[in-house]
Amino acid sequence: MRAIGGYFNLELSCKGDIPHADGVFLNTGRNSLEYVLRSLGNIQKVYLPYFTCEVILEPLLKLQIEYEFYSINEKFELVEDFLLAHGEYLIYTNYFGIKDSYVRRLAVIYGMQLIVDNAQAFYTEHIPSINTIYSPRKFLGLPDGGIAYANGYYEVEERDISYDRCSHLLKRYDLGATGGYDDFHANSAKLKGLPIRQLSYLTEALMYSVDYEKIKEDRKRNFEILHTVLGDMNLLNTLSEDQYECPMVYPYYSLDIGLRKKLIENGVYVAIYWPNVFGWCESESIEYKMAKNLIPIPIDQRYDLDSMEYILNIIQG
Repeated sequence: MRAIGGYFNLELSCKGDIPHADGVFLNTGRNSLEYVLRSLGNIQKVYLPYFTCEVILEPLLKLQIEYEFYSINEKFELVEDFLLAHGEYLIYTNYFGIKDSYVRRLAVIYGMQLIVDNAQAFYTEHIPSINTIYSPRKFLGLPDGGIAYANGYYEVEERDISYDRCSHLLKRYDLGATGGYDDFHANSAKLKGLPIRQLSYLTEALMYSVDYEKIKEDRKRNFEILHTVLGDMNLLNTLSEDQYECPMVYPYYSLDIGLRKKLIENGVYVAIYWPNVFGWCESESIEYKMAKNLIPIPIDQRYDLDSMEYILNIIQG
């Protein structure tokens, strides 16, 4: 029975449609991959890149699916093409949301044997008949969530509950980024091993409260501001060639070994994508060098021109 009266809940207004509304909304990005794998049925083997987050292994290990790593080049593209046998699939990561055009090329080559990891490319349109996963919390202030498109069906009846994974989101308002940092890591750890469930009512309501077009415009504007100044210094020289709907970060590839530390010391928190690569790859590999030297600069909707100029002053100072 619906409750009437009593205390108030959070006031979350509905801004309109959610991107990928025709996908399957689940509780985590890694469970979106699990959904795809379960829906496909008899999988013999999966190929995945060395340069990726280790959580992608979680559903593969859980389902006891054989996997093999492959290498990429300095353009984040396959070093060599695959001849996939029946029951074999290729996972490709749309790195930083800048490889949309390359994903379309792979879709033509591998068709329904391709699984696109769009965790870093939330705004990239799903290609019909191509298995695809998204992780909206990489772009939005959410406790969890994932979206799947699969060439098959798997029944998920139970809905998740996510209120106990929101403390870092709330603390950041009152205490700032450092005040909620420990909670962020603790809440992220809670996502490990979660059973595959439908998206929670709370996370769904949070997603409906977002102005997606404004976020997209802000991100693209900030990306272009940084690229206009840093483009010639960026050793990642493919950004101007690639076509993308909306990047997640500005990937700045620099051999300045002190730059990451300098940014962090000045309050610009830049992550490492991904530290697990250091254990998977040789130090001379492209993947190792990318994980070590590529700095993902924040460009998201929280920041304006002044923020971008602040970042540029640190880099150029």
